[in-house]
This record gives sequence, structure tokens and C-alpha cells, in this order.
Amino acid sequence: MATINVYEQYFAADCTYNGVRRKAALVALISDSNAGMITYEASVTFFPHRDEEDYAVSYDACFVKELYHAKGRRSKKREKEFLESGSFKDEIDRLAAEHGGRVTWDEPLRAASYA
Repeated sequence: MATINVYEQYFAADCTYNGVRRKAALVALISDSNAGMITYEASVTFFPHRDEEDYAVSYDACFVKELYHAKGRRSKKREKEFLESGSFKDEIDRLAAEHGGRVTWDEPLRAASYA
């Protein structure tokens, strides 16, 4: 089994979860391949971000949505489509909203990382 974060980036965000205000989020497109199957998931994890140095991600406010599951292997073309079509951001926005949160896409806290 090979699980990798195809894309991940930290953004300013707003969410109160388990009584704790979170001011940042880590969003990721995750690829998981196992036994000839490939799965892609959208993930958003809200964390407190109490100051500019605080990137301690608390995993109690982590929400995941499966985007794709089928026979096959990792596809750079499919990954690019998820990220450029807007479907990835739409799913993150839906996940965040379901839990009273919001990702501020125009306020990245760090540069994007790609695998």
C-alpha cells in the first residue's frame, strides 16, 4: 500500500470544533494505491495556529471525502484534473461547511507541496 499526499497546502481558515477555535487548515489531495486499486481523497484538517510559528496540526478536526476509487494506478493527468477543475476545492469547501468551517483560499500560509 502506498499512501501519499499528492498536493498539500496550509491556508488561513476559520472553524470552531470541540470547543476550540481553529484559524488555519491543512488541505490535501491524497492518493492511496493497493492491490491494483487507486483511491483519491480530499482532506481538510483544521488546527489552532495560535501564532506564525504554530503549525501543530490537531487531528480531531480532520475531514475526508473519497473522490475516486477504481481499478488502476496513480495518474498525474487525473490528479491535475482534480486540482485544476475546481472539484477538489469544491469538495474541501463542502467538507468544511458541513463542520462549520471555512478555508480562505486566497490566504495561503505556506507554498503548495506536490509529490
